Amino acid sequence: MTVAERAVAWVALLLVLTACGAATETPATGEGLAREIGCLSCHTDTSTQLAPTLHGLAGTEVRLEDGSTVVADSEYIRRSIADPGAQIVEGYRPAMPRFDLTAEEIDRLVEYVEGLGS
Repeated sequence: MTVAERAVAWVALLLVLTACGAATETPATGEGLAREIGCLSCHTDTSTQLAPTLHGLAGTEVRLEDGSTVVADSEYIRRSIADPGAQIVEGYRPAMPRFDLTAEEIDRLVEYVEGLGS
């Protein structure tokens, strides 16, 4: 994604958040951050054609598009957030954008996903 495309995406996201009455300051929770940057627009309570659900993901075995499998441990979740094209889940295309997140923000998102249970 080019710098211009990223800027347009951020402006669009901020407009949507403002229209929905969401806060534009950095949220304190992983769920708030996931909601703010748009994760929950695609990763819903159930898997869809757009994205797999995050509910019950942690600790499960995930089949990747290359036929291999990986356990969805904290490192897999972290890598999937930081580099979403690195390991694509079977049945999905690489559509998730890369976000400019701090290590702390990624940690909050990982903790949130791990807490979603089954």
